[in-house]
This record gives sequence, C-alpha cells and structure tokens, in this order.
Amino acid sequence: MLNRTNAFLQHWMPYLTPISVVLGVTIFSSLSSISYVVKWVFAFISFASCIGLNVKELRTTLTKPLPVIIGMLIIQGVLPFIAFVVGKALFNDDPYIIIGFVLAFTIPTGVITLMWVSIYGGNRAVTLAIILVNTLLSPILVPFTLNILVGAQVEMDIAGLMIGLLIMVVIPSLLGLLANQLLKNKHTSILSSKLAPFSKMAIFLVILINSAVVAPFFKQMDGKTIILAIIVFLMACFAYVTGFVIAKLFKWDDSVAISLMYNSGMRNTGVGAALAVSYFPASVAFPTVTAVLFQQFLASMAGKIISKYVEKKQKKIVLLQRNNIIMTKQKTF
Repeated sequence: MLNRTNAFLQHWMPYLTPISVVLGVTIFSSLSSISYVVKWVFAFISFASCIGLNVKELRTTLTKPLPVIIGMLIIQGVLPFIAFVVGKALFNDDPYIIIGFVLAFTIPTGVITLMWVSIYGGNRAVTLAIILVNTLLSPILVPFTLNILVGAQVEMDIAGLMIGLLIMVVIPSLLGLLANQLLKNKHTSILSSKLAPFSKMAIFLVILINSAVVAPFFKQMDGKTIILAIIVFLMACFAYVTGFVIAKLFKWDDSVAISLMYNSGMRNTGVGAALAVSYFPASVAFPTVTAVLFQQFLASMAGKIISKYVEKKQKKIVLLQRNNIIMTKQKTF
C-alpha cells in the first residue's frame, strides 16, 4: 500500500506541486497561522530523504572531484551572482524582492534531484556528492552569499539563517546518514520505502503552508508580480542550460552533464521558502514559492529534451560506425 502510494505521488509530483501552491493561496490560506511548524516538518523530510542514500557510491568521486567542485561553484557562485544582477537591474526599488530572487538561487540543491538524475541516466555518484557537500555547507554558504550580495541593502539575521539550516537540513540529514550506516542494507531500504510516501506528503504540506503565507501577493497580482514570475521561470531555465553547457565545455560525458544540469536547475525550494518565511518579510518568499510552481515540470521537460539529445547523439555514433565498417570492407576488396 505504501509503495503504491509513493509511486503515485512520485509520478504525479510535477502536477501536484503547482496544485498545492494554488490550494495554499486559495482554500488553505489560513494555514499561514501555523508557519512555525514548517522547519520541523522539513527536518523530517531531510531525515527521510537521506536515510535511503547509498553513501558507498561516493567512492567513485574521490579520485575525480572536479565535477563536484565545478557544480558547487555554479550553485553557490555563478547563479546567485547572475540572480543578483538580474534582480538589481529589474527590481532595484524593492530590496526584499531582490533578496528573495537571490535566495531562490542560493539555497542548496535538494535530495529529490537524485530521483530525476536516476530517471534520465545521470551520474548518481556526482549528484550524491554535490547534494551532501552542498547540504552540509549550506549553513555557511547561504548566509555568506546573501550577506555578500544583498547584506548592504537589508539587515539580516545571519545567525538565525545558520540555525534554521542546521535544524531543517544539516542535523536531520546527518542523522539520516548515520541511521543508514548503522542499519543493515535490508533494514535501511525497508525504512526508507516506508518513510518515502510520508516524506512526499510532508513536502506538499510545506508547500501549502508557505503558499498560504504569500497568498496576499498572489491575490493582488499586478504587472510587477507577473514579470517577477516570468523572470524566475527564465532564470530557472537558464540554470539548467548553464549546468549542462559548462559540463560539456569540460568535455565530460553525458551522465555527468545531466547531473550538473539537474543540480544547477533544481533547488530545495521548500527550505528557501521556509527560510524566507521565518527570517524575512513575506515578500521575500514570493520568488521561491513561484519557483515551486514549475520546478518539477521543468525537471521533467529538461529530462525529456536531454533524452532526445542523447538518443540522437547515439544514433549518429552508430551510423558513423556503420559507415566506417562499410568503408573498411570496400578498401579490403
């Protein structure tokens, strides 16, 4: 029963996440009164997500760590800076929107990235390494990046941000990894499969609550909010392209390129919205909650596009090999 429920939620996630946003903005807008529970719900999500990770896969990245390093530079350096430049150029009169825009592309990549990478043939070891490094360093990197880019504009609770990330992401993730190592593989997989559907339900609850908090901004849609939503969407598309193109510039194989594409394009939007709601005015959460609307849809579309690219590439290689064989036979005769 739990496995069927998990499969159902996983299959329909690209559609259920935007539906959750709509429900949070409309029918369940009163859930904003319990926004304080979000960090604890997300702590459970982090624990449940990490308990099923196969840490042994990391061994293959130890000898060749460059893709992980480049991935981290893209996630925590290149994209936040571009987000700041774009936000500053378009919303210079609203520092909180700029913070929200930068935060949306500064928060760490999520464990759900591993699911999409696995579906579309990416490198799991590289992805897992980036997720773990990004997660464990997030209490330092996220506040540091925000402080460097937008700290001069608005006073921020840096200590609060660090504590929030520790509670929501780092500590429960470490506990999940510890449980993973202490339990035998069989018990780990059983526990992980039992927690998986509840973890996904918890994600939808977080989305509902965070959407309820920013409901006033959705209900008072104007030209500015529409433009912001479009810019967030375009920036997310750009992030996917950036990860893939940079991987190809380094001449890495398609599996590594797919991994960098997803790690660059997908962010832990639940954490971002929770941080925004907990430590900033509600308007800061708007860009991150907007990203929730299309994140899973974009992940699905990116996978389909890249699958066609890889398929065409493989067909060209096969055709080239056949032509070479034919030419070799002709020369022989």
